[in-house]
Amino acid sequence: MSDNEMVFKPSPGFTIGVELELQILNPRDYNLARDAADLIGLLEKHRHPGEIKPEITESMVEINSSIHRNHDSVLGELRLVRDAMVRAAERLNLRIAGGGSHPFHKWSERRIYPTERFKRISNLYGYLAKQFTVFGQHVHIGCQNGDDALYLIHMLSRYVPHFIALSASSPFQQGQDTCYQSSRLNTVNAFPLSGQAPFVHSWDGFLEYFSKMRGFGIVESMKDFYWDIRPKPEYGTVEIRVFDTPLTVERAALLAAYAQSLARYLLTERPHVPSRDVYALYNYNRFQACRYGLEGRLVDAYTQRHIGLREDMLETLRLVERHAAEPGNGAALAQLAADVAAGVSDAGWLRETYQRCHSLNDVARLQSDLWMGHAATA
Repeated sequence: MSDNEMVFKPSPGFTIGVELELQILNPRDYNLARDAADLIGLLEKHRHPGEIKPEITESMVEINSSIHRNHDSVLGELRLVRDAMVRAAERLNLRIAGGGSHPFHKWSERRIYPTERFKRISNLYGYLAKQFTVFGQHVHIGCQNGDDALYLIHMLSRYVPHFIALSASSPFQQGQDTCYQSSRLNTVNAFPLSGQAPFVHSWDGFLEYFSKMRGFGIVESMKDFYWDIRPKPEYGTVEIRVFDTPLTVERAALLAAYAQSLARYLLTERPHVPSRDVYALYNYNRFQACRYGLEGRLVDAYTQRHIGLREDMLETLRLVERHAAEPGNGAALAQLAADVAAGVSDAGWLRETYQRCHSLNDVARLQSDLWMGHAATA
């Protein structure tokens, strides 16, 4: 990465973009299928919004939205991309599913997608590269400069448990109930450059850190950092990476609207200064969200208060109401608040489906029906 690529390019404040990593399934037993190249090749022959790209193994595909100003706009595009993917998948006799993990696939059966970058990651990380067949949603928030981006990263870190609990959709791994709401992040944690961004407060300070790490020969670009939240200077954004991929594009748009509204509140009102205490408590609070979801508890670094995650989310949703209304996210956040109050979660839906069907194959089938918009026929 050249020095020019580390220049933070100003982006219209509080715009949002969404990335979704999705599962490609076969229609026989609903295991993962190695057909990403065929699916992407067919989609390239037809016009559709957004971008559709390969991911690290051949059973994954990633969709990237364009830049949006509110919930309704990003939801409209995600639905169009979904519909294009569904048409292509059905022509190839494939299925597409959301969710942060596949319920029963074996990582050893995966194959690395043959790009130079993915081959390099596989050579570097060994079996971890195939275990990285987990599925996340990333949300980009536009920032006007690098200093704002770093402030936002440190302030959003206090709310990482919210993002995890709201998106949790990976209770099953390798055919087992993990007892976690989000088990996906345990896979991410295995990478040495995961975790949190450095506690620096200016873009100049961040460039000094990056240059040092590159000088050590540890990284070549920002892509080499698997942090929960990282700056993307070439886009002028902060990228939140802890979300599991939800089971529907509708849920994905709600999560993006929450992240956008929270970022507007934090950057507009500047309610706190960044605190190292957030990071002292970070792993504990993150674990609570991964393990227990909405029923978890966190410790607020600013008040030292122990509080239930669900209660803290509802307080925060009330706090950002005005900032949600300005871009037109009010109805979306009201829906999210109702779901939180009722204890609705994708992880809960997956477990309830298994209790009803007693088959993880049927769970995969039904979560595919849900994502593809066929749930009424499930």
